[in-house]
Amino acid sequence: MKLVIAEKPSVAMALASVLGARTRKDGYVEGNGYIVSWCVGHLVGLCDASEYDEKYKKWRYEDLPIVPECWKHKILEGTKKQFGILKKLMRDSKVDEVICATDAGREGELIFRLVYEQAGCKKPMKRLWISSMEEQAIKDGFASLKDGSCYDSLYQSALCRAKADWLVGINASRLFSVLYNQNLKVGRVQTPTLAMIVDRNQKIKEFTKEKYYMAHIKFDDMDAVTEHFQKKEDADKVAADCMERMCEVEKDDVKEKTVRPPKLYDLTTLQREANRIFGYTAQQTLDAVQEMYEQKLVTYPRTDSQYLTDEMGESTETLIQMLLGEMPYAESLEYQPDVSKVLNSKKVSDHHAIIPTMEVAKADIGKLKERNCKILYLISARVLTATADPYIYESHKSQITCNYHTFYLTAKKTKQEGFKAIENKMKQFFGVKSEKEEPELDIWAGKHYGPCDSFVSEHFTQPPKQYTEDTLLSAMERAGNEELTEDTEKKGLGTPATRAAIIEKLIQSGFVKREKKNLVPTDDGNVLITVLPDEIKSPKMTAEWEMALNHIAQNTETADEFLNGITELMQELVARYQGISEEKKEQFQGKAKGEVIGKCPRCGADVREGKVNFYCSDRNCAFTLWKNDKFLASQGKKMDKAAAKKFLSKGKIHYKDLVSRKTGRQYEATVEMVDPGEGNVQFNLIFPQR
Repeated sequence: MKLVIAEKPSVAMALASVLGARTRKDGYVEGNGYIVSWCVGHLVGLCDASEYDEKYKKWRYEDLPIVPECWKHKILEGTKKQFGILKKLMRDSKVDEVICATDAGREGELIFRLVYEQAGCKKPMKRLWISSMEEQAIKDGFASLKDGSCYDSLYQSALCRAKADWLVGINASRLFSVLYNQNLKVGRVQTPTLAMIVDRNQKIKEFTKEKYYMAHIKFDDMDAVTEHFQKKEDADKVAADCMERMCEVEKDDVKEKTVRPPKLYDLTTLQREANRIFGYTAQQTLDAVQEMYEQKLVTYPRTDSQYLTDEMGESTETLIQMLLGEMPYAESLEYQPDVSKVLNSKKVSDHHAIIPTMEVAKADIGKLKERNCKILYLISARVLTATADPYIYESHKSQITCNYHTFYLTAKKTKQEGFKAIENKMKQFFGVKSEKEEPELDIWAGKHYGPCDSFVSEHFTQPPKQYTEDTLLSAMERAGNEELTEDTEKKGLGTPATRAAIIEKLIQSGFVKREKKNLVPTDDGNVLITVLPDEIKSPKMTAEWEMALNHIAQNTETADEFLNGITELMQELVARYQGISEEKKEQFQGKAKGEVIGKCPRCGADVREGKVNFYCSDRNCAFTLWKNDKFLASQGKKMDKAAAKKFLSKGKIHYKDLVSRKTGRQYEATVEMVDPGEGNVQFNLIFPQR
């Protein structure tokens, strides 16, 4: 029999349905020569420093840097049962082949390989690599399985990423925590992302507004302005001179401009657009498109390509005809799609751009979650706009004279609406205001306007804008690319698959907060970036690390070279920072300490309330209860102060009216706190005996 291992139960069930495996067992499905099982995210992870040596339970400068000679892995506490099921299946004598069917990307490869190796499996391994959960795509994928060794380089890249994060996180966090006598969490990608947000915020704070004035002449849709005046009386004089006067277009510089249609969506551009139009966070967009991928409505979301492969031309034309009939904003839309614009196999690596599937025609779109529905409409509209004609217009830069004063006007005249027609229909459908554009005017040199109205407007020079998720994602994608061109190899912070989680982690850690759409650093975030060295917070360096990981996946660079560089940096930092002046330490003084709510079950120190968690006050201890704990949230409960106190005193709480995620029915159970010894705690449900 063949053992197929997916990343999630929902994906496993979809694969099992196509493979004809129908018999449900504990932790897997069996039938038709297949056993289909699943991971639940990561089942195996890297061991903590204290699991290499007991002395590392204490955070001490003299123990740094910590660099394992032989890396150790462990089965994660909350998923031991499922790991045990997979291990037993892998060792079952009736299983003669194991098929990796986790998500087709770097992290999916790591999830499977760590389980495969931790279980000591030696059986032949194949790899399923698909970009859609449609039945035909799954059948084609299983018909063209590749040997698992074809993805060894991808696995090495993923493992290298995990080790690099461990080395930076463990050593830099301990180094600066010990130096400043504060619990400071440093991340390989998280910290340089925070540095970008802090830097932008500082530029805004340092910006000095300057007032200026402009005189206007206006006639119907024509509104021309002078250059800036520092004094209001100068602008007032010009406006008075031109009141009720005729004016003439003295010069008109005309250029025909062509705007090419936008490319198809990769994950980052989809997240940016959804944030700009709907205000969705990057994580909300990723969750929505991932859910629709599992529902077979869209293709694989974690992609960095904006093209389709050359052989997808015919199927894309069929898809477009279906979308024209299904999308409400496409009604009565007439255009001739040019599919060749979105086809380029050379620009597709692991996965092509995100597009809808033909399953959309069978689905009841109205029953989708509102967010999912909007994202689906957005993805569908991009397929139509990307294959439409370009937008062509005349650009007019005019110089207008009125009573010997000079005014300036920028206008345009549309010659071919092209893809803009589809874009505007979609925005009207969503009730989204179009961005302010130059006025549409029929203008030429020698044309007269008037008699004109005139007035003065007051303005201020504008500081840089705070990052939104749209602009931060763009900055993360372009980090390290000072001169990015179409053919430049992208560097960037993180990957399309991880950027949303990085932003969320910064917010959950209390370093960044959301103010409407803006991402603003907290006091803790500002202080952390102030004290860290440039190497740790440099977006450029971290972007170069990410590019090196891509090279490892492409087998053009070795993992040892990369990790040696990270290790040398940690050694250099420890040697450089042997002590900190009292003046620098004082940067952290005055930070309010949270209320003590109980004793730490791990070390006995005080547990205090923070902004986002209840934490152990001993920096050598990592005990934490998160206020937004996902498990409790899934049960309709939250970790408030009262709950945290009960857990700390009793280790468990009896809850009534918990809600089943499967049936929606209410039940009661005891929620028990489980301390894995390092990191965050987990929770178990204990049902009352009947």
